[in-house]
Amino acid sequence: MDNQKLENILNLALQTSREQREKSAQLGVGHQPLENTWELIVKYHGDLSNLSGELIKVEELIAGYAIVTLPENLVDAFAELENVEYIEKPKRLYFATERGKEASCIPPVTMEPPFLTGRGVLIGVIDSGIDVNLPEFWDDSGDTRIAYLWDQTLDADAVNANLTKLQSDSQTQAGRAALGEVSAPEGFFTGVEFSGERINAARRENILQRAVPGFDTSGHGTTVAAIAAAGGRLDGGRYKGVAPESELIVVKLGNPDPLSFPRTTQLMRALTYMVKKAVRLGKPIAINLSFGNTYGSHDGTSLLERFMDNVAEIGRCVICVGSGNEGAAAGHVSGSFLQDGNVQLQVVRTQLNVGEYQQSLGVQLWKEYVDRFRVRLRSPSGEELEIDTLRPGKQSFVLEQTEILLYLGEPAPYSVNQEIYFDMIPMGRYVNQGIWTFEIEAVETLSGNFDFYLPGSTVLNADTRFFTPNPVKTLTIPSTSAKVITVGAYDAVFESYADFSGRGYPLQSILDERTSQGSIKPDIAAPGVNILSVTSDGRPVQVTGTSFATPFVTGSAALMMEWGIVRGNDPFLYGEKIKAYFRRGAEKLRGETVYPNEKVGYGALCLKNSLPI
Repeated sequence: MDNQKLENILNLALQTSREQREKSAQLGVGHQPLENTWELIVKYHGDLSNLSGELIKVEELIAGYAIVTLPENLVDAFAELENVEYIEKPKRLYFATERGKEASCIPPVTMEPPFLTGRGVLIGVIDSGIDVNLPEFWDDSGDTRIAYLWDQTLDADAVNANLTKLQSDSQTQAGRAALGEVSAPEGFFTGVEFSGERINAARRENILQRAVPGFDTSGHGTTVAAIAAAGGRLDGGRYKGVAPESELIVVKLGNPDPLSFPRTTQLMRALTYMVKKAVRLGKPIAINLSFGNTYGSHDGTSLLERFMDNVAEIGRCVICVGSGNEGAAAGHVSGSFLQDGNVQLQVVRTQLNVGEYQQSLGVQLWKEYVDRFRVRLRSPSGEELEIDTLRPGKQSFVLEQTEILLYLGEPAPYSVNQEIYFDMIPMGRYVNQGIWTFEIEAVETLSGNFDFYLPGSTVLNADTRFFTPNPVKTLTIPSTSAKVITVGAYDAVFESYADFSGRGYPLQSILDERTSQGSIKPDIAAPGVNILSVTSDGRPVQVTGTSFATPFVTGSAALMMEWGIVRGNDPFLYGEKIKAYFRRGAEKLRGETVYPNEKVGYGALCLKNSLPI
């Protein structure tokens, strides 16, 4: 039997050759081929710091979670340690206006009493970085409102080597000080931290780009930060965000490889960093996450989701997460063999169209462990295989010119669900194009429910999709975490749900109370279609997606905490209490008759109605 302390996909990755990992979009995430090491998420009790040394690096986070980097040949031995409870591999993360503010009832509390601005509150932006040179992020005196910037993609040794050369060319003592040595944040091994003091000193010496060399190459993070917090000097009609006097803590998520996607481990580091900074500064913080992935059972039980629930309870914080843009992406199919408690179907067929030039493809099938299914897979030319569902662990097959790596998982200590994972790896350059058919036959059915998931649409060929998709339960992870505020998107012009926005559990499940209150997702919706903001270099831009709906809620949460905590009206106005007030103050949208529902939760964000005054 495989190591039960390791999640299924990690067991599969460890049993897979390096060549196969490199072809797979999922299996190699977290593995460093040159060093043959793994970066892993570890749930533990007690103390792991005594293990940290040359071979093993331990970064203890919070609440019994750590990120551990170690050689592949030590993974099994590490897992056998008594105080190691469970281990997961990282997953990839995909980065998912005045009209928007008006639709969200923000001007009545910012342009009129109580004149909220976000002063005294931190806004945390975990994204692709920020353009530190934009006036939108300065205050009225010309100083930056960025308290700290952690660029995870930079290497401190390389940056310092370059700064040493620049220091020798500097003409002033202040310039040399602004070009001083940098390092990773305390307690972390990667990236470079820049303080607001350094940014200000470098701006005064006109050496900002040299002293703070990180850049927001995509502009995504700058756009998100501007919606939440742009402000400062408004000469020239500059864009103004929701909380224009808040301070910012920014983490540029990622790693030094420019072709790599950021990973969940880097997100966990960023969250730990932000809440610890907020506690140290003695300020409340509203954290914005505008990205996610589709890997998992979507029930809040992965280590990342549970970790985020723990982070949400540290200090005075609130975490706002976009529901993702998978609602209309045709990447999810759900079904049930039961109706009214009786088996109505014996065989279910799900067809998947694989488009041209699809380099690899992972397909997840999730079911309850109590159910027994027969599973068959048919290739476009009609070749067929039957999966031995009584043999847990790795299996390998070839259909046409595509190798099928399959892993039949066991339930984890935190979940009753079972995963059957299919990784389609081409023996040539591409997975065989055409219609692949998954056939499920009921053998013993008690629950009868199942879900298929594809990777996020960002990395799929446009024609790779299920023929009969189901848009419910298309929230991206980690928006599925119970204690975050999950934000969907709507079109403020038509006051209607935006069909790309990730959806939660089916409406009937909510009405029948088969889901917990924490499972009612999204919590609220915010404007997410044709939103006006700015991108890096200050150019105006119109953007669409839940990525850009979320900062309306993050900025509004900052205003709520200013009113409650900073101004002394309610020192406990953070966390789940803000979520409750947002839910209660939400406004109804056209076409939605029952609330809460799987598309917009409790309705559209309305700050004026949510503020308890």
